[in-house]
Amino acid sequence: MWFRSLTYVGVALGLATALAAGPAAAQEPDRIFDKSTVWRPLTPNDKLVVYGIDDPAVSGVACWYTQPEKGGIKGTLGIAEDVSDISLACRQTGPIQFKDKLKQGEVVFSERRSLIFKSMQIVRGCDARRNTLIYMVYSDKVIQGSPKNSTSAVPLAPWGTEAAPKCADFMKG
Repeated sequence: MWFRSLTYVGVALGLATALAAGPAAAQEPDRIFDKSTVWRPLTPNDKLVVYGIDDPAVSGVACWYTQPEKGGIKGTLGIAEDVSDISLACRQTGPIQFKDKLKQGEVVFSERRSLIFKSMQIVRGCDARRNTLIYMVYSDKVIQGSPKNSTSAVPLAPWGTEAAPKCADFMKG
């Protein structure tokens, strides 16, 4: 009987871990630099941290986002809830190559922003009329949504002698 309970707990923990990881959590962002914003004696300062990440489905596009990180005792212990203020900039960094078909609003990157309730996500879409990839970052909560977000656009342009692909040609449905 106790073995069955232990099995259920193991399965529940495994599912929770898989759900927390999310579909786009495989890539770790590169920490580029940080800047202290609030000095705290004897504990780490509050900071703004800049991260960089490559689009996993579109070669030649990278995004950079800045997010606040809490210092102090709660930040040191990892129990401070990070605020939802996140900025985003995405650019073409080389020839554009689509690795697979894309869908509107597909998650490019996701990470947890608090122990249970908040996550940050970068999603991608295609503006076919303007041949531009659109990236949006937002923070959400399970209980209450957050209106704070940031958007960046990457017009698909020729690179060297290679013509610019049409993002509409690589969209599902």
